[in-house]
Amino acid sequence: MIQWYFGRGKGKTTAAIGQGFRAAGHSFKVYMIQFLKGNSNYGEVKAIGLNPNFELRQFGTPELVKTPGDIDLYEGEKAIKHAKEIISSEEYDVVILDEIGVAIEMGIVDVKDLLEIIDLKPKRVELIITGGKQVPQEVIDKVDLITEMKMIKHYYISQGINARFGIEF
Repeated sequence: MIQWYFGRGKGKTTAAIGQGFRAAGHSFKVYMIQFLKGNSNYGEVKAIGLNPNFELRQFGTPELVKTPGDIDLYEGEKAIKHAKEIISSEEYDVVILDEIGVAIEMGIVDVKDLLEIIDLKPKRVELIITGGKQVPQEVIDKVDLITEMKMIKHYYISQGINARFGIEF
């Protein structure tokens, strides 16, 4: 199947990682590619590193991307190439493309590249996609599950609380 978690609410990456850990707990091989992320100090990066059935590779810089620059485009290109290799390898049971939706919305990745990855996906591989405020119609037509994370209230906005160690990073 193909799943996509998107929307303005918190929990997209967390949902994908939860799916990955569930699969890894049953000895499935999981591979996660993080777009727009290059910070190895995130708790999930450390936790994934402790599980021999769960691999992670980041493409991006440690800084939050507001306006994409040449390095972001380069990292996006490398991430897409790597994603195509991983999905085609048939070595993994679950492949997660984290924040590719945001990379598409920012113009770092072309939706055509994601559609090609979807077409390359072997039937037995579960593909999990995260990120973005919307899912492009041409992708909606190809995925099996779409979950929108909708923010009702968030302490970042209502209380001015920044990302907390061990909770958001």
